[in-house]
Amino acid sequence: MTGLLFSAFILDLAVVWKLIQLARDPRDLPLRAVTLCLICTRASFALGLDSAARLVDNLMGPGSARLVQNALLLGAVYCLMCVYLFSAEERERAIRRARWDALPLASAITVLALTTVATPVSVRGRDFATADVTATPVALFFMAALLYLIYALAAALWWTWRHARMSLRPLSTGLWLTVGALAGMVMANIGRLAIDVTRWRGANVPAWLNHGTQGLLALAVPVFIVGVIYSGAAMRLASARVWLCHRKAYRRLRPLWEALHEAFPQDALSRVPASGWREFLSLRGTHYRYYRRAIECRDGLVRISPYLAQQGVNDGTPHASLAGHLRHALRAQANGEAVSEQAVAVALPGEDSLDADVRQLISLSDALKPHAHAR
Repeated sequence: MTGLLFSAFILDLAVVWKLIQLARDPRDLPLRAVTLCLICTRASFALGLDSAARLVDNLMGPGSARLVQNALLLGAVYCLMCVYLFSAEERERAIRRARWDALPLASAITVLALTTVATPVSVRGRDFATADVTATPVALFFMAALLYLIYALAAALWWTWRHARMSLRPLSTGLWLTVGALAGMVMANIGRLAIDVTRWRGANVPAWLNHGTQGLLALAVPVFIVGVIYSGAAMRLASARVWLCHRKAYRRLRPLWEALHEAFPQDALSRVPASGWREFLSLRGTHYRYYRRAIECRDGLVRISPYLAQQGVNDGTPHASLAGHLRHALRAQANGEAVSEQAVAVALPGEDSLDADVRQLISLSDALKPHAHAR
């Protein structure tokens, strides 16, 4: 029971998260499909609980819970297929194809409704494990559901395969994992269909078919989950590495920034100080603060460069020596000593990029540390 409640909680969080994202971008078709898929999955999951199933059966008649639960499951698989369809095809063409693909879904749900009505009340089961598939209406019910699952999963497999061929890593890696998982799900549902047909005919199901189908599903489901989250997790990991690098660089620039900021406070891009804890907890703000500090350090070096030029400093001056000249220049500037307008470029990067520029500034900042000066 604890596991079911935890799964329901995770699904609820996912639904709320996607609804918030959809409110921000309602025209995003793949996001719409994902949101509807999660909503259908969550509703189908709820009907798997005895209390919810009894409530629906009492309101709508015996077997209604099983009908609605399976219809929601088919709807979830249809939305899953649309996710990859909308990702791989041009918008208008994908919408037309999704409308056509809704016809098999409607047909399958119609068959489910008709077979439920045709099933005697005494044999209308709700649970897959206890359903009497020797009764023809019950067997047709499950066969129709499985046939649509096979069709929708195969279509999702096709669109995912197409999208994977056009994608680059890390997205393609996750998509290829999903392709393998969907192929396993298609084969597993074909096996389930064969099992139901065998039971309907009154024959014994071979043990290898039963165990093989269960094993294939047990393998395909976790691989599918990994495939779905792989690209997002990989990008989040890459973003985390960039965040950590920017956070470290921001902290290492502090000695240089403090020295220049004290001399030229008017160059600050933001006059509002932030607490250390707020800076640490604000993940997005780390990148902004990193760029801001690098720009302020470079602006400060430009302002102090006439004092450095007066000392004969040039771009080839080692950072250890440059740090000493910079201290002397800052004292001269603070004392208001006269200086010419001649400027000099210092600590220039070897390539035209901000990160290369920051590496030079960090090297100079490290040389400015008190313990570096003491040595």
